[in-house]
Amino acid sequence: MTTHNTLDVTAFDFVQGDSPILVSMPHSGLNLTDEVQAGITEQANKLPDTDWFIPELYDFLASLDIGVIKANYSRYVIDLNRPYDDKPLYESKTTGLFPDILFDESPIYAEGKTPSDEHRTFCKEQIWKPYHETIEQELARLKAKFGYAILFDAHSIAAEVPMLFDGTLSDFNWGTNEGKSCDELLANTVTQVLRPNYTQILNGRFKGGYITRHFGQPENHIHAIQLELSQATYLNDELAKQSVYQLDGMKLPLIKQQLHEVIEACQHLRF
Repeated sequence: MTTHNTLDVTAFDFVQGDSPILVSMPHSGLNLTDEVQAGITEQANKLPDTDWFIPELYDFLASLDIGVIKANYSRYVIDLNRPYDDKPLYESKTTGLFPDILFDESPIYAEGKTPSDEHRTFCKEQIWKPYHETIEQELARLKAKFGYAILFDAHSIAAEVPMLFDGTLSDFNWGTNEGKSCDELLANTVTQVLRPNYTQILNGRFKGGYITRHFGQPENHIHAIQLELSQATYLNDELAKQSVYQLDGMKLPLIKQQLHEVIEACQHLRF
């Protein structure tokens, strides 16, 4: 199969803000390239491992004049939170730059339908590189303007994923690469602003993916933190078990208010 040399939609959306914070959403994309679409299984076509509704959860960012970069292609096309060379980030089981299994360990592709090397090279050059180059350029701009920059990498995941972790995930899972990706003031601030009805952990199973680890350089006044939010905090649980993903009308305003408070607290920081 010949890879198209153009994308059906733009690789990502980027809105520049006037705040020292940039929010990244690398796993909320829902689009598939033609070659991926042609090969995936019926279950994978439901995109179960998507960071569902992340743009909706953070739709208040514009009101705070905070910039945002949002992927438009699914992580099944290319995972933007993995390194270009696909070096593993965790010693435990995980998925790579080009995932071939779902989080339930079933195959993403029908037998013999894995995308070609040509297609993968195309995705690295036309999706991965521009996304990371834009983050790099924007963080440099913010640092030049404000003296520092904060990268907030926004994710979500099902509360129970046996392949990745035992038991049930905390509501808020913060990752700072064991304190290497940001000043401790940032981690202390986000953890202290949470209301007691939400559970949280810092550098548990999720310590921050490639984006947090690569761009977080506190010694150079660039601070990065990842939030892996449990989808139990905002999805309809019963429907999610059936691979139907819908926002829960009761949970949604509560989690959005909490996220608003978290981001606003970050906005008030000075480094």
